[in-house]
Amino acid sequence: MKRRTLTHAALAALTLCHLLPARAAEPLPVVASFSILGDLVKVVGGDRVKVTTLVGPDEDAHAFEPKPADARAILGAKLFVINGLNFEPWAAKLAQSANYPGPTLVASQGIQTRSMPAEKGHTETDPHGWQDPSNVIIYVKNIAKSLSSADPSSASSYQKNSEAYIQQLIALDQFAKDQLAAIAKPKRQVITSHDAFGYFAARYQIKFLAPQGINADTEPSAKEVAQLIRQIKRDKIRAVFVENMSNPKLLAQITQDTGVTLGPKLYVDALSGPNEPGSSYLLMMRHNVTQLVAGMKLN
Repeated sequence: MKRRTLTHAALAALTLCHLLPARAAEPLPVVASFSILGDLVKVVGGDRVKVTTLVGPDEDAHAFEPKPADARAILGAKLFVINGLNFEPWAAKLAQSANYPGPTLVASQGIQTRSMPAEKGHTETDPHGWQDPSNVIIYVKNIAKSLSSADPSSASSYQKNSEAYIQQLIALDQFAKDQLAAIAKPKRQVITSHDAFGYFAARYQIKFLAPQGINADTEPSAKEVAQLIRQIKRDKIRAVFVENMSNPKLLAQITQDTGVTLGPKLYVDALSGPNEPGSSYLLMMRHNVTQLVAGMKLN
């Protein structure tokens, strides 16, 4: 009788275990250097990752100054994702100071890089690879591979998410080509607040002119501004835009001197906040394409 009671109790406990939901594995902690990368990691990782983004929406990664909380976030991560190409010159030092023992993914690894003008007539590698959706396909594949290495049990999920997102990136690229097909090539000229559209320009055959170089804090000379104003007047350029993390005063002065109306802000080095039109990479790019096309139609 006692043995039967024990057997019944064991069976009841076993049944209860099957009825209770299995405890979900803790999400993989990942740190991304800035908002655009954070969005890509969230899409590929889904609910299997917990992403901390160091440089948030509407913030400038060029001017970022890490805080102790950022070091603590990296120390607790299983993967640190950066753009590379010297976009985040502070990243390696931050990881070192945090004694971070884990892997660092350079998401841009494998893209065909471009050069851009630097100070005193020199050139340097353009870090803004994400401005070409075909590059972001490479970013996404790199992210999926690194997440799978850090969390092999979820590899199939990361692969599935990345493949679905790549199809959206292909559709985005086609959307941009279709929209720009309506603009004659001589009219594909745009003024922006700093030189961050090199990959976008090459992909879609647009000429971008900017009074600032790679660093949004760099002030152009009076001669450079005067040359830009002359070109705006000569070529009758009406597509003039400022970026979400740039100081608009310079372009405001240029538009005042030329009579050109400043267009809506674009999202370049950072996503927007949740209630604005650039809150994800796909939304950001579609917004930029739509606004740029509308501006170039005025040229």
